[in-house]
Amino acid sequence: MKAALLLVLTVWLNVQYGGCAFSSSCSLPPSKWCSSLDSAIQCGVLKQCLMSNFTRSHQTADQVDVGLYYESLCPGCRLFLTQMLLPTWVLLEEIMSVTLVPYGNAQEKNVGGKYVFECQHGEQECLGNMIETCILNMTDASGAYTIIHCMETSDDVISSAKSCVDLFSPDLKWESIESCVNGDKGNQLMHQNALKTQALNPPHKYVPWITVNGAHTDDLQDKASTSLFSLVCSMYKGPKPAACGGSQRGFRSYSKNE
Repeated sequence: MKAALLLVLTVWLNVQYGGCAFSSSCSLPPSKWCSSLDSAIQCGVLKQCLMSNFTRSHQTADQVDVGLYYESLCPGCRLFLTQMLLPTWVLLEEIMSVTLVPYGNAQEKNVGGKYVFECQHGEQECLGNMIETCILNMTDASGAYTIIHCMETSDDVISSAKSCVDLFSPDLKWESIESCVNGDKGNQLMHQNALKTQALNPPHKYVPWITVNGAHTDDLQDKASTSLFSLVCSMYKGPKPAACGGSQRGFRSYSKNE
């Protein structure tokens, strides 16, 4: 599934910046593109599949972990997640890991043994946070990133959720996600996100709030917002992959924690 996200976002990046190798004759979901030689050829992604397998086998040092504490409807969060964080992970997936915590500036209170959440951008944001939290819990990381990227690049994050799940993770039933979102499981998962956010040191002041290997400083936030690609390349302790040395447009748009 990690290869699937690599390919999905590679295609997305190619569409954004010109050129696209993806074959329109491919009828397989992204999770199956690299499942066999025939499927890779049919979908026009053989080179990408071979490169993905090679780079994963040559990792020699701990990955750089980039954490994002965010809100599903926060404009700055959506921009950073879809145009900086996940595209960077696509390019540097062999040396970089991602931790997503959907909660941000929300507040929680315990009412009769169940947590009630109030979100900065209203009830729909709470729902979006909960859907993405359940998706992160119910599928592997790269599969979840693919779905979340699909949601956050759409015009309507909430209404696109089901179609994104059906498209990129057809084995994950939407009914099971709804059960998580509306039940005790989702409630407890969101409470854990609240605890993780509240445990940040220093405490977060806005979103998106970025950590690198668990640490946050103004300098790290600025460098991650300006060129996460360059930051990850510079912080990786092992031999640099061939991809290192590129550049990105910066994104700085915050929602303050008041």
